[in-house]
Amino acid sequence: MVTLYKSNEQESLKKFSIHDLVSFFIPKMNYLTHQLLNEEEIEILNNNINKQNKLWEDGKKTAGSHASKVKNNLQLNRNSEVSKKYSQLLNKKILANSLIKSFSLPKIIHGTMFTKSSQNMSYGRHIDNPFMSSGRSDLSFTISLTNKDSYEGGELVIETINSEKEFKLNSGEMIIYPSTYLHSVKEIKNGERLVCVGWIESYVKSIEEREYLFDLDAGARGLLAKNGRSDELDLVFKSYSNFLRLLGN
Repeated sequence: MVTLYKSNEQESLKKFSIHDLVSFFIPKMNYLTHQLLNEEEIEILNNNINKQNKLWEDGKKTAGSHASKVKNNLQLNRNSEVSKKYSQLLNKKILANSLIKSFSLPKIIHGTMFTKSSQNMSYGRHIDNPFMSSGRSDLSFTISLTNKDSYEGGELVIETINSEKEFKLNSGEMIIYPSTYLHSVKEIKNGERLVCVGWIESYVKSIEEREYLFDLDAGARGLLAKNGRSDELDLVFKSYSNFLRLLGN
């Protein structure tokens, strides 16, 4: 099941002059949730990752100077063979998904790691580093490896300038959101939260421009599925491709 949330201000803007209500251009939260993994894949990941007791270490090791002050979780050693193996498999899984590719336009998926939070652990309010040794962070993602009902607390909180939203994901579900958003993970009160996190360097840096391209691609694909190919639709796909060339980096 796919749930897509984007700004719905465009229709309201048609009624006003840009000079009347500039504040309407403050975007609402832009994110994508998607069921990425099936039950068999989740079981394989859990069986192979959870048994690596000696490889879990303090999550502060990979946090920036500010984030390390509010980070309290465990992460699987990123240099371990098991971490490398399953990070690569998940990266391939993400790149093979047409919806995720259309939404994020991934150039590089990087920094993928597995993190674990148990009772009294949390990750305070922070912003992800814009540039990492592995790439630029345009989009952040979390893939849940535990069901949301198996632990209490641990909500992912994402903030924009005018909104805040909490998320608890089903097992195998993924959320992708702009790395420019402040975010946090609430304290675990009971149980254990196991997730995979990482970042996407997109071919298009701008949130707004990615949204326009996503809408254009989704609309064109919908028309193709409904009506088949046409000369007019070829022009739409041509425009999409050329806009991507123009806006991409």
